[in-house]
Amino acid sequence: MTTLSPAPAPAAAPEEPGAIAPLVARLGRAGRRLRGADLARPWVLDTALVAVVFLMFCLPDLLHGGVVDADGPRRFRLAFTRLPLAAMLAAQAALVLPLLWRRRRPAPAFAAVAAVFVLQWAVGAALHADVALFIALYSLALHGRPRQLLWACAVMTAELALVAVRVSVVVSVADALFFLLSTATAALTLGLVIRIRRAQLAALRDRAARLETERDQRSRLAAAAERARVAREMHDIVGHHLSVVITLADAGACATAGAAAESGRGAEALRLIGGTGRQALGELRRVLGVLRDTDAPPAGPQLSPQPGLADLDALCHGVRAAGLDVVYRTAGKAEALDEGVQLTVYRIVQEAVTNTLKHAGAGTRVDLAIDIGADRLGIQVRGGRRHDGQGLLGMRERVALYGGHLSAGPAPGGGWTVAATLELGPREGAA
Repeated sequence: MTTLSPAPAPAAAPEEPGAIAPLVARLGRAGRRLRGADLARPWVLDTALVAVVFLMFCLPDLLHGGVVDADGPRRFRLAFTRLPLAAMLAAQAALVLPLLWRRRRPAPAFAAVAAVFVLQWAVGAALHADVALFIALYSLALHGRPRQLLWACAVMTAELALVAVRVSVVVSVADALFFLLSTATAALTLGLVIRIRRAQLAALRDRAARLETERDQRSRLAAAAERARVAREMHDIVGHHLSVVITLADAGACATAGAAAESGRGAEALRLIGGTGRQALGELRRVLGVLRDTDAPPAGPQLSPQPGLADLDALCHGVRAAGLDVVYRTAGKAEALDEGVQLTVYRIVQEAVTNTLKHAGAGTRVDLAIDIGADRLGIQVRGGRRHDGQGLLGMRERVALYGGHLSAGPAPGGGWTVAATLELGPREGAA
């Protein structure tokens, strides 16, 4: 005969951690609302605490006549003194009311409660409202100065020793001291733990605020660097071509000024080209100045051409057409340079010859030399007059990116020389 055994009861499904997440979230929101209300009206929480202490510890003594009634055991009647109702109410008020300023003035509140506690036990009265002493000690540990805890602990120990002696007819002094000091230690430890936790949270919030500020500062610095890069590129590209246009227009106007009368309209057109070019160049410089200093981030993608050493021939041809006598030579393997180095060399040469064209004018001789070595590249532009302004600053910034240096000053035989050196070591290889 076959017997069927009962099926085993299904195991209880473990409680999912996600089930208590909403409860924790609600408790967190309630705690934040409570802290916000407490910051707005701190007296409400202090008053509520006094009311709770009165209902839980003072009211039972008022209704039953104290810790020990008249019909209790004889040894309790000998150990404790029964206070009249008015005296009991006054003692309770003196113990509980100082808790109203336990957070604003924790040390005076503790001193007031401790003084009433000593007077009460000096006459042998025992009240449940004595719990106010432990609340005051907790508040002092949480809100008071750390050095105030030393004398508070000494006062607390002396008062608890007095209580232990007064109740020695009921319980041994050692047992009474152990219980009382353990309660005081718990109140003190709880206050210190909460204080340390609040300090840690405040430090974390401060660190988060500093990190956010540093992130914003890095973003602003990156935006400022990008604006400076865009301004430098626009200055190098547009400024050069406008300078060439202005020079060509002025030269054309001078060439046609003495021609026949029918060429007067062409001369006037060239003069208008020169004037318009000068106006555009001035407005461009003002816009670039704003772009360098503004706090607004650049909008839209930043696109710019990337010329190299192969474009220097076209650059020299353009400035020769404008009237400069450019002598250009290159030594070394230009094809071995990366695009970043070639762009830097092109912009430095472009700025130097543009400044020469702008300050020295047509007919000026310019000697341009580029020497490419194994780990160093040299640039020398000789001719023209003094270079200054944003152009020289832009050249210094470009040279600094490659660990080099730039010098600008009078040439020994006259004119002005711009010399730059770029390091072509690990920087170029990394690029």
